[in-house]
Amino acid sequence: MENTTSNSEYLRGTLKTIVLSLLAENKRMYGYEITQAVKEQTNGEIALTFGALYPVLHKLEQEGALLTESLEVDGRLRKYYALTQQGAETAREKTIELGRFLNALQNLLGVPEPLPATS
Repeated sequence: MENTTSNSEYLRGTLKTIVLSLLAENKRMYGYEITQAVKEQTNGEIALTFGALYPVLHKLEQEGALLTESLEVDGRLRKYYALTQQGAETAREKTIELGRFLNALQNLLGVPEPLPATS
């Protein structure tokens, strides 16, 4: 069940952290690839729009957190994003901060921790 209307409210405050975290995991990605990774890893619960994603990518680039590289793929220019050293440090810090906040929010709201996944 996709609930992007209410999710977009929460997404605004976490989008930078999501992008940084994905790039920390994957080394380099292009915009569409980021949107698809978010969709797949959240089982469709979070759907990033390009209108939300690209301003964040540009802001992170201006802040010195990202490097870009344009490559021709199938006759089209594709812009890849990768973390700088500063970006990698920011990704780690933001991920820890968000984890603490989510734990505090779960405690505040009385939300039980999810059960560990079984294989």
